[in-house]
Amino acid sequence: MTEPALPDVSGLVVGVLGGTGDQGRGLAFRLAQAGQQVVIGSRTAERAAAAAAEIGFGVRGADNAECARQSDLVIVAVPWDGHAATLSGLREELAGKIVVDCVNPLGFDKQGAYALKPEEGSAAQQAAALLPDSRVTAAFHHLSAVLLQDASIDRIDTDVLVLGEDRAATDLVQALADRIPGMRGIFAGRLRNAHQVESLVANLISVNRRYKAHAGLRITDV
Repeated sequence: MTEPALPDVSGLVVGVLGGTGDQGRGLAFRLAQAGQQVVIGSRTAERAAAAAAEIGFGVRGADNAECARQSDLVIVAVPWDGHAATLSGLREELAGKIVVDCVNPLGFDKQGAYALKPEEGSAAQQAAALLPDSRVTAAFHHLSAVLLQDASIDRIDTDVLVLGEDRAATDLVQALADRIPGMRGIFAGRLRNAHQVESLVANLISVNRRYKAHAGLRITDV
């Protein structure tokens, strides 16, 4: 079945909260390389500006609040242990914005990675509870930060599962994923289904350790 054409997102300013971390920096690099305007946020503007200068491609750096204000769509790539506190402090700045949560609540012990179950059900549902005036979606969970940051790699062949209640918002996020060569955004349900998507990262970590790989996902027959 052919999906209707996705919207043009080339003019959107994309913010990345946690843009100085590996995942956030990698996403900022790939999106900016694809021609997107990108602002990365950090707790301090100086740290964000330094990371932005290293990435290049016109990426700007700002503190988290200013990053949220300057952006049309904001990707949340902060560590899980700082997720609630970061978003709680940005409710006003993120009001009316599309928020894309890519945080994976994980724990680690001697047996490896395992999924945590937030009280709200998932990181994305926690974001939706903390940001009632935002259009919260979930996406970009299953991407290797190593591949994202490797400038010698031209394509990252993987699908990006996109979840959310607002179909217009998920269409925009799918279109954003499609901007990165090799990636494809796939609608994967409502936010109540985000927990298993976030949890699957624990399995991918096990795959990567066993096979010394940077595994992603492909959805068949779509």
